[in-house]
Amino acid sequence: MTMMNARVHSASRGWAQRAAVAATAALATGSALAVNDLKGGPGVNQLNLPEPVTRIAADQIWLHNFMLIICLAIFIAVFGVMFYSIFKHRKSKGAVSANFHESVAVEIAWTVVPFLIVIGMALPATKVVVAMKDTTNADLTIKATGYQWKWGYDYLKGEGEGIGFLATLDAEQREQSNSGHPEKVDNYLLKVDNPVVVPVDKKVRIITTANDVIHSWMIPAFGVKQDAIPGFVRDTWFRAEKVGDYYGQCAELCGKEHAYMPIHVKVVSAEDYTKWVDGKKKEMAAKADDPSKVWEQAALIARGEKVYANNCAVCHKPDGKGAGPIKPLDASPVVTAEDKLAQVAVVLSGRMDKGMPSWKQLSDTEIAAVVTYTKNSWSNKTGQTVQPSEVVAARK
Repeated sequence: MTMMNARVHSASRGWAQRAAVAATAALATGSALAVNDLKGGPGVNQLNLPEPVTRIAADQIWLHNFMLIICLAIFIAVFGVMFYSIFKHRKSKGAVSANFHESVAVEIAWTVVPFLIVIGMALPATKVVVAMKDTTNADLTIKATGYQWKWGYDYLKGEGEGIGFLATLDAEQREQSNSGHPEKVDNYLLKVDNPVVVPVDKKVRIITTANDVIHSWMIPAFGVKQDAIPGFVRDTWFRAEKVGDYYGQCAELCGKEHAYMPIHVKVVSAEDYTKWVDGKKKEMAAKADDPSKVWEQAALIARGEKVYANNCAVCHKPDGKGAGPIKPLDASPVVTAEDKLAQVAVVLSGRMDKGMPSWKQLSDTEIAAVVTYTKNSWSNKTGQTVQPSEVVAARK
């Protein structure tokens, strides 16, 4: 018996030591992966709504707290009366139940009082909802188009009209996610290559739509969440009162890459916004290539490598091997096919059954460049070159 007790004690001590080591390792790992609150984004162990930077978001927080107070007051009143009645009129004290059929006063009270409570809740709520839907007299109008899995932005009205670009998750952070070894950064999976830039204290109207499935454009600090539905146009608005960076994500389950559709809005001063607009227009002018230009293959490949890194590498990976259900481009039958325009057709139209969205928003030169790059990279030594003019013809 003594030997058995000794064995049990030894085994228990061994388990305790292993548990302590595991707990220490878990704490060390937690410390290594610890992040700080992201200003304009989520906070660590956040319980309350984010700090508002628009009047609408502030009104939503006030409304939220106001409703909680009303609900708490009703809870205390109802359960207070219930528990008082149970205690005061319990059988052990000799209480005898009353015998009555109806009370006009009680019936009036439990009809009028809830009605007044509902009116008291509905009036401020209606005021906020109406304000949320008032997109008139906007200083700036931006269309946000959801794609699987990125956002496209077009500046339709106001300063910056004509600017358009795609915003995709930072390729480095996506690679960290794929490898399972994220770095200690506060904006993990929220960093994009092209943030939306808007001026402070200006009313910005956001028009939402989608190219494939339902997405949702959401920035919690702005109090904004609007679904983007294919074939439909919805709108919302915000007026940011503070300069800074604000983050959100697609809030509608849109497919396997749903977690990789971050939204980043950079609010800047009016002067800085004007500088950004000028720089962006110069950048776009430099990229506005003549589609009739005949390119040398080496120049197209160099251009295509940049287009691939910015738009395609997130899914197909930098080495073209693909990942999971994403088909590889290295040794792909479509890429290496004799008909070099077969791949152009896929890029323009997409293959939703294979998880491939349409990329017709790219310029003719960009499509020609990226197709030429993939046809002559990795093991795909086809020697084929696609000219922008051929893409123009394929669009028709």
